[in-house]
Amino acid sequence: MERLQKVIAEAGIASRRKAEDLITSGKVKVNGEIVTELGTKVSRKDRIEVNNKPIEKQQKEYYLLNKPRGVVTTTKDEHHRKTVVDLIPTNTRIYPVGRLDYDTTGALLLTNDGEFANILMHPNDKVEKVYMAKLNGIIKGEQINQLKDGVEIDGQTVQAARVKLKKVNDKNNTCMVQITIHEGKNHQVKKMFESVGFQVEKLKREKVAFFDLKDLQSGEYRKLTPKEVAKVYALEQK
Repeated sequence: MERLQKVIAEAGIASRRKAEDLITSGKVKVNGEIVTELGTKVSRKDRIEVNNKPIEKQQKEYYLLNKPRGVVTTTKDEHHRKTVVDLIPTNTRIYPVGRLDYDTTGALLLTNDGEFANILMHPNDKVEKVYMAKLNGIIKGEQINQLKDGVEIDGQTVQAARVKLKKVNDKNNTCMVQITIHEGKNHQVKKMFESVGFQVEKLKREKVAFFDLKDLQSGEYRKLTPKEVAKVYALEQK
């Protein structure tokens, strides 16, 4: 059983909030009866109509993609650039969970399950996002501590859960740093490093929650297993 507004949203009829408006305004029927109570539970067998038109329930799909550089994290691009959705052949209307910049590579989940996406995008300590960044300069312990203690970006203070200096190239004056965050704000990792004086030359997301890029080359994807999907839903219960 699932909430009526969730089923409407996942069918692509409207956003969750708009679906709630449709319900309270008497435009939704379940098995021929108008339903106006939010939170009403429905099953796969129930016939749901919005504005007297039956909705089609989509089979849920879940993918992990190793996003390559030069691909936009959206479902459609007005400049006709290749999108992450173009890399996964499916007739289902999937969308990315969160976003990676045009020039950022790595782990990206895609699905048509709104509840699944919301769990992973919620800023809490259950969902870690691990990045590897190449910086133009050699970061010092003082700056690492600043990132851990909290830096201000866009008027908000954000903290790194962990920061590890992984490799130093004195000749080129660059270093590789692994950083783990819990939020997912726009350009967050780049802005965090900028706040302590470094430009990010390359950025790769290595891990989201317990999903890593094992056996996935750039541009490759795989379907998630039912066990993995269940594990994500279990995060909500903790």
